Amino acid sequence: MNIGQAANQSGLPVKTLRYYEEIGLVQPARSSGNDYRDYSSTDVEHLRFLQRARAVGFGLHVCRELLELYRDENRRCSQVKKLVLEKIDQVEAQLQELHALKSALTDMANGCAGDDSTDCTIIETLAQPKPSLMPFMLVESSS
Repeated sequence: MNIGQAANQSGLPVKTLRYYEEIGLVQPARSSGNDYRDYSSTDVEHLRFLQRARAVGFGLHVCRELLELYRDENRRCSQVKKLVLEKIDQVEAQLQELHALKSALTDMANGCAGDDSTDCTIIETLAQPKPSLMPFMLVESSS
């Protein structure tokens, strides 16, 4: 099948299929004579697998590993579980960062009168060289 049909069946944009081919995640056959991509049902199955792996948050590097494990009949479930547990750890760290960010934003909002005054504690906080409410590291400009 051509790239448009494969995109339609996999639920991915044509541009994504081209990118996945460029980085070696999928390698569709090429038609003789016109050099068009010729996607097999297995290629589409792999594209769907990649789409689902991306949908649950795996980066392309891990998707490559997962796809290799998917293709490997001798894979060990422990290898796959290790990748999932690592992703869970990343999600937990992101959640902690988001909670800290929410807390900082809540503190800023609570400290603001929200009236028609020209003095705004939120602006003052953000204007500080190193705001004490910020739960993250600011990148200093080199200029």
